[in-house]
Amino acid sequence: MSKKYLLAIGAALVALVLLYITFGRDGAGGVSYATAPLEKGDIFQVVDATGTINAVITVQVGSQVSGVISELHADFNSHVTKGDVIAQINPALFQGSFAQAKADLEDAIANVAVAAANVVKAKASQRQTKEDYQRNQGLTKSGAVSAQALELSQASSESADAQVTATEAQEQQARAQVEQKRAAVQVAQTNLDYTTIRAPIDGTVVARTVDVGQTVAASLQAPTLFTIAQDLTKMQVYAKTDESDVGGMKPGQRVTFKVDAYPRETFEGTVSQVRMNSTVVQNVVTYDTIIDFDNPQRRLFPGMTAYVSIPVATALDVIRLPNAALRFKPDLSASEIQKLYKKADIPEEGTTVSQKATGKALPASRGSAAKAEMRVVWKLRAGKTLEPVRVKTGITDHTDTELMQVVNGNLNVGDSLITGVTQSAGGSKGNGPAGPRRT
Repeated sequence: MSKKYLLAIGAALVALVLLYITFGRDGAGGVSYATAPLEKGDIFQVVDATGTINAVITVQVGSQVSGVISELHADFNSHVTKGDVIAQINPALFQGSFAQAKADLEDAIANVAVAAANVVKAKASQRQTKEDYQRNQGLTKSGAVSAQALELSQASSESADAQVTATEAQEQQARAQVEQKRAAVQVAQTNLDYTTIRAPIDGTVVARTVDVGQTVAASLQAPTLFTIAQDLTKMQVYAKTDESDVGGMKPGQRVTFKVDAYPRETFEGTVSQVRMNSTVVQNVVTYDTIIDFDNPQRRLFPGMTAYVSIPVATALDVIRLPNAALRFKPDLSASEIQKLYKKADIPEEGTTVSQKATGKALPASRGSAAKAEMRVVWKLRAGKTLEPVRVKTGITDHTDTELMQVVNGNLNVGDSLITGVTQSAGGSKGNGPAGPRRT
C-alpha cells in the first residue's frame, strides 16, 4: 500500500471524527434533551398558609378595683378551677368603706324609728286638738266659750293635721334613706369582694402580668392580670389565607400542618370556619381560616407558628404532566415551530382555547372542579425528533399537572416529554430545569 494512499485514508478518518464532533452527537446538532416519562398517579392541589395556634377559649382576667397586689396564688402554667383564688388586692381601704357604709345604714335605720315615733306623737296631738275643737263648738252655742276661742281651737286642729302629714313624709324619707344606705353597703361589699381575684373558668394560666407589691389602676379600664386558656387539649389554628384561595375552602376539610418545635411530625385538623372579616396589609387581602385540632398530650402551645397545607382539589389515578415539560419551549425559529404546529394540526398560537376542539378525554376522579387550560408539550420521538402535543390541563401540585384531555396529537403513558435542553458543546439551555437526564 502506497504512502499517499495511507495519507488519504488518515485524512478521511480525521474528517469523519470532526464531522461526528460537530454534528453527530445525539443526532440533532449536538443537542441532548432532558426528558421525563409520562406517568399516572394522584395529584393533590393544596393551599399553603401560615397561622398561629390558639386555645379555643382564652379569658383575660382583670381587676375592677384599684389597689396593691398583696398575694398571688397562681403562676404561669398553673391549672386552676373556676372560683379558685388566684390573686388578692390589699382590702384595707375597701374594708373601711364597707364598715362606714354599714354604720350609715344603722344610722338610717335609727332615723326611721325616730320618724315613726314623731308620727305617733303627731297623731296623738291631732286627736286631742280635734276633740277640743268639737267640744268648743258645743260650748260656743251655749255661750260658755267665745267665738275667738272656737277659732283658735279650729286652727290648732288643722295645724295638728298638717303635722301628721309632715311626720309621715319624714318617715317615708327615712325609710328611703335606709334603702339607699343598704345599696351603698352592697356596693361596698361588692368592691371588697372584687379585691379577691378568682378564676372565671377551668383552665391553664398562660400569662401573668403582675407581681406582689404592684399597684393596679382600674380608673379607665380593667387591667389584665392573668390570661387563662380553658382547654389546651382542644386548640385552633388561625391561618391567614389569601383572598384568591378562600373560594376553595369549606368547613369540614381535612388539613395538615407542621410546627417548628416538631419539624419531622405532621399534625391534622379540620377547617371549622372561614371568617369574613378581612385583613389588609400592604394591599394584600387575607382572611382567617379557623382550623380545629386535638392536642391530647398538650405538646403544642398557644402562640406557636403553624405551616398549614389545605387540600382544595384532588385528582386520583390520572396522567401527570411534569410542570417542567409545560414550561419547555424548543430553541427553534418561529417559522420552524409553526411548521411543527401545522403538521400536528395545532392552532397558530398553540394555547388558544377553542370551543370546537376535540380529542380523547381522559378519566379523572376529582375532589373539586379545576379551571381547564390549553397548553403545548413537546414529545421526544424515536430518532430524536420533536413532536408538539396540545393538551388541556387541570389541577396542579406545583410539581405535576393533571392531563385532562389530549386535544391535538397523541400521548400515552410512558412517552418521553422534553423538560430541558443540554448543549453537549458545553452549558445548558431551555425552559425546563437542566438537572439529571430523565429518560
